[in-house]
Amino acid sequence: MKGGFSAPGDYIYFKSQVPLHKIPIGTKQWRYYDFGPKVVPPLICLPGTAGTADVYYKQIMALSMKGYRVISVDIPCVWNNQEWVQAFEKFLDVIDVHHIHLYGTSLGGFLALLFAQHRPRRVKSLVLSNAFLETKYFAAAMPWAPVVGWTPSFLLKRYVLTGIPSGPHEPFIADSVDFVVAQVETLSREDLASRLTLSSDDASVGPLMLSDSLITIMDTNDKCAIPQQLKDHVSERYPGARRAYIKSGGDFPFLSRPDEVNLHLKLHLRRVGVEAREDLVPGIPQAGDGGADGGGGGGAGGSGEPKDDQEDTDDAPNPDGPSSNEGQPPLVPESNDSHNPDNQPLGDDPLQPLLLEAFFEKKETVLAASFQHFMLKFFVLYYQLHVSLLTLYINDKLQLFM
Repeated sequence: MKGGFSAPGDYIYFKSQVPLHKIPIGTKQWRYYDFGPKVVPPLICLPGTAGTADVYYKQIMALSMKGYRVISVDIPCVWNNQEWVQAFEKFLDVIDVHHIHLYGTSLGGFLALLFAQHRPRRVKSLVLSNAFLETKYFAAAMPWAPVVGWTPSFLLKRYVLTGIPSGPHEPFIADSVDFVVAQVETLSREDLASRLTLSSDDASVGPLMLSDSLITIMDTNDKCAIPQQLKDHVSERYPGARRAYIKSGGDFPFLSRPDEVNLHLKLHLRRVGVEAREDLVPGIPQAGDGGADGGGGGGAGGSGEPKDDQEDTDDAPNPDGPSSNEGQPPLVPESNDSHNPDNQPLGDDPLQPLLLEAFFEKKETVLAASFQHFMLKFFVLYYQLHVSLLTLYINDKLQLFM
């Protein structure tokens, strides 16, 4: 990350647990995360123009812990829509994935629709968020598209970032924007130029063989970079699709409203028949196994996966995947002796061990014993006082007579 942006703690934890894969396929370099049981048909996440595979880290952590497999990819340098379809199909072949469920946002939603149109047998369902059906609007707004390949990187980044609505945002939306801006800084000039070319290239989505009932449209109702008219076109094209509107969330609801997005994704996957395998998630106790980890499937490795280069991190990735605490680092357990009254400093008073034990353990029997001990000591002191006073009185009288 560059500049003054501070990465969220859950993202740092995600990077320490989930490896980033890099594989060359032909002339294309693919970067992706793959996490969750390998026997489950994957949900593949496609980002928008400003996104990377990292922007879906909240979905990867949450859904994989529920027994779903999630793959998040960077859009490689492809310069037209046919090239995208062919390159993405080769990528699926290399990672040995045949039937997929696609979740695309903005440009990623448009590319998901194109792939579903041209490769209908591979796409089993779609989740579309702030998507569009054609590129005419973006081509008209970018008359300099023919020279985008020669445009300096800083101008491309500035153009992409100006597309994000400015102004005061709610804190969670502002945080999501900051995260994506930091991701834009990691993109090369070729990455940005190719994505802008894809969004301005003359193309539109044709009829799909996929039933509307297998499509979920998950749009935000507040201001975002995709005009409402374009989002309405998607809803009109697929009238039988399931609606999952989010009241607010901006351009990046997967970051700003992760709980709502994750819930809608789980509902969609259940509705289209994807069976989660929570029993294969490492760290979740199985029935009758005495709390042992589930075997097979979890994590980013596994059989049938191509050899690749993993991103170097300061913390070595855990091959067993995240813990069962929904993507949060495990809490440091307190010492077993921290509340043991036998290890507390005690004085000479025999009452103190009983009172301390009563304080920490709150046992009624201990309290009763301490009360009885206290009363016994009180009466002893009481009678000792009277005996002492009587002895002093007698001694004083004796001295008077002597």
